[in-house]
Amino acid sequence: MLVTGDGTIRQDWLAALAEDLNDLRARGVEIIVVSSGAIAVGRRRLGLAQGPRNKVLRLEQSQAAAATGQIRLAHAWQEALAAHDIPVAQILLTPDDTENRRRYLNARGTIDNLLRMAVIPVINENDTVATDEIRYGDNDRLAARVAQMASADTCVLLSDVDGLYSADPNVDPAATHVAEITTLDAAIEAMAAPALNAGDGSGGMITKLAAARIAMQGGCRLAIASGKDNHPLRNLANGARATWFLPASEPMTERKRWIAAGLSPAGAITLDAGAAAALQRGSS
Repeated sequence: MLVTGDGTIRQDWLAALAEDLNDLRARGVEIIVVSSGAIAVGRRRLGLAQGPRNKVLRLEQSQAAAATGQIRLAHAWQEALAAHDIPVAQILLTPDDTENRRRYLNARGTIDNLLRMAVIPVINENDTVATDEIRYGDNDRLAARVAQMASADTCVLLSDVDGLYSADPNVDPAATHVAEITTLDAAIEAMAAPALNAGDGSGGMITKLAAARIAMQGGCRLAIASGKDNHPLRNLANGARATWFLPASEPMTERKRWIAAGLSPAGAITLDAGAAAALQRGSS
């Protein structure tokens, strides 16, 4: 939505979204933006191939494109929000920043301080240093992880579709829209299909469901909504079709949320006989 297929930033769309964000701030809503588009913008500036035959960049090309595009993307956000006198801060994260407990707490502290100072943090994955093996690779899970980190009430994923369907509506004309989900079970997960023709972007419905699981575990509701038209947040507030994932239970404690949302769980646990007996009794 933010960046066209040829790597151009949609200034009109961004200006309209900035209006939406300003309206929310006027109602006392604290806002965090997770933005994509750095690689798409950077590859255009560097003259890297845009055609379908060459759309997949090598890792070092992606890193160079991200480094070039990120500064332009941040400037675009700064300019759009400056029209409403809204200060902006840029934060670049890698999975290690959210998986490592100390880095996670530092990032959370930075976000909290920026929000207290009425600054909108604009967050993206730090693709300039991330590798294929150690990266989010999609902004869906990153957005949900940031929402969980900030104890957000709502996470909105703007997409090229207006929510989850029972099947791919581009393939199955009988596919039906799912408006509300409270339990992410196997039947819901089976509705997702791998991303097709992702181009410079990444993800798909599979990663959006993974994001929904992270958000719901943190007690955060999540919406998958269309971002194609201008004013997507205003449209959503006015009842535009979307799929809402609603947490069914009280959120876990903050530390448990951090553990549960980890992308690469690792560790070991040792129980003595007394602890094993306590667990068998159902004790904490």
